[in-house]
Amino acid sequence: MAREVNNLTTQIRSEFGKGSARRARREGLVPAVLYGHHTEPRHLLLNSLEFSAVLRAHGTNSLLTLDIEGEEQLALPKQIDVHPLTRIIEHTDLLVVRKGEKVVVEISLTLTGDSAPGTLVTQDASYIEVEADATNLPEDFEVSVEDAAAGVRITAADIELPAGTTLVSDPEMLIVNIIEAPSESDLEAGEDEGVAGAIAETQAADKAESAE
Repeated sequence: MAREVNNLTTQIRSEFGKGSARRARREGLVPAVLYGHHTEPRHLLLNSLEFSAVLRAHGTNSLLTLDIEGEEQLALPKQIDVHPLTRIIEHTDLLVVRKGEKVVVEISLTLTGDSAPGTLVTQDASYIEVEADATNLPEDFEVSVEDAAAGVRITAADIELPAGTTLVSDPEMLIVNIIEAPSESDLEAGEDEGVAGAIAETQAADKAESAE
């Protein structure tokens, strides 16, 4: 499924520095820098609620149509800085794109289906890098593990890509590994080993303290 073109009205940012950035965020705006195609960087302000809604609905590769004082410009989020505690978007870099242009992006992977009984699914990668038309980026890729038996390995090369999209990641990169589910005895043995290891570490620490 191709991504929607999301319209965002922007403001030209005329004040700079940490103080002005904090004021902008308090006013519900996200400081942004738009760059690319050998153009001068443009400092903008985006509506925080609108930008967040686009990212929630369509992901971090959302194609944007920016209204910059009446001028339309296509762009893709290149980097999004989020506060680790408040989860507020503090800043974003936007990349200028043009219709028909190819870009390299990370596309998330979603596992579907249930593997065969008695197996365990381990996912080694949650995304792959692909090159695709900037105006026709896939939303995500589904990876089916339906009835997959132990020993099945799915690599990046096994992901079915739509026409016009090429793989950039290493084709041999492991995505999913299907293994036999551990038995109850295996789990009990693992717990016993863990307890034994903890006891051994404690005894070693006691001996070290006694030697001191």
